Amino acid sequence: MESGYNIKEFNEKADIYIVNTCTVTSMADRKSRQIFRRAKQINKDAILAVVGCYVQVAKNVLKKISEIDLILGNNEKNDIVNYVEKYKEERMIISEINKPQEYKDFGETTYTENVRAFIKVQDGCNNFCTYCIIPYARGRVRSRDMNNTINEIRMITQKGIKEVVITGIEIASYGEDFKEKKGLIDLLEKINEIQGLERIRLGSIEPRLITKEFVNRLRALEKICDQFHLSLQSGCDETLNRMNRKYTTEDVRNGVKLLRENFPDLMLTADIIVGFPGETDSEFEQTYKFLKEVGIYKIHTFKYSKRKDTVAEKMENQVLPEVKDKRSKRIIELSNEMQQEFNKKYLGRNVEVLFEEKDGQYYKGHTKNYMMIYTKSEENLENRIKFVRINKIENKKIIGEIKK
Repeated sequence: MESGYNIKEFNEKADIYIVNTCTVTSMADRKSRQIFRRAKQINKDAILAVVGCYVQVAKNVLKKISEIDLILGNNEKNDIVNYVEKYKEERMIISEINKPQEYKDFGETTYTENVRAFIKVQDGCNNFCTYCIIPYARGRVRSRDMNNTINEIRMITQKGIKEVVITGIEIASYGEDFKEKKGLIDLLEKINEIQGLERIRLGSIEPRLITKEFVNRLRALEKICDQFHLSLQSGCDETLNRMNRKYTTEDVRNGVKLLRENFPDLMLTADIIVGFPGETDSEFEQTYKFLKEVGIYKIHTFKYSKRKDTVAEKMENQVLPEVKDKRSKRIIELSNEMQQEFNKKYLGRNVEVLFEEKDGQYYKGHTKNYMMIYTKSEENLENRIKFVRINKIENKKIIGEIKK
């Protein structure tokens, strides 16, 4: 808008369409190609600029798609306006796909929720899991400058944001590229000092991050939310080994024990891939039992799909689709069961809720451990923190009343 452009909804007719692509799965690639076509159907004369991860790994494929006018990688996103202006003059495809060498700071955070801001502090990955294309698309680990991060959070806190979510491609690796020995916990300690900020929530974390030193320092931060999302992927050591995940189920078990000892109201969520190449019935059952044992509140379940140019794509013993479907269904059912059992334990308890918005006759918001709570109130509760007594669970909805 500063450059004289007006922002339109994607389904409206526009002069320029910018598609920020993902390439984490083959389905993501296919959806991106569908969006390219849809943009040109809306306005065949529009400039279509394609940026992001799909570009990083498939530039030559995209150059053959007639609808595309501009092709830009992740490192060029920040200069998108200049590239569009240049295209207008030169009428040619620009395909300078650079491998990012340092963290690209794209300025002010986009607020995706009323009371919560997502702060990206890290990009890239060095893990090279066998199913994943991300290290090739996003490059090696690059961490955002600590002072820039702190300054941004101070600024948005002054605007009324009460909670920040610290995100990245792999935030456990934050600081690995710094010359000085600073890591994620050092950043979190500085964020915790910001006046006016009420909550700090972590995005997805690698199990290897959960060490005694990390947890001991983390528990001292009163603003840290006691909800952790584990990038787990499997509960079977043989499967984890084929995935090239650099931890074992025993490492996870010990990490969860540490967290429970230090965060009494701990809530765990996790990502799980079912049907990874070579996953036998026995291996799946190990995962199922492990998830039940460690007590995951909500399991984000993904059926493995081949990703071109990854090691796993060429592995033997690919699992049949119908087997993946069956396993996925079982994990989802387990997740629902554990979630209901966890919620029931909170009946009659008082919880602290940051209310986000009104939903029909209720205001709704999250506890520090990320339970969604609904309550009725005559006063406006948006962006306010209140203590609520949980009275009932109705159609999976946790309902309470404001404590006077």
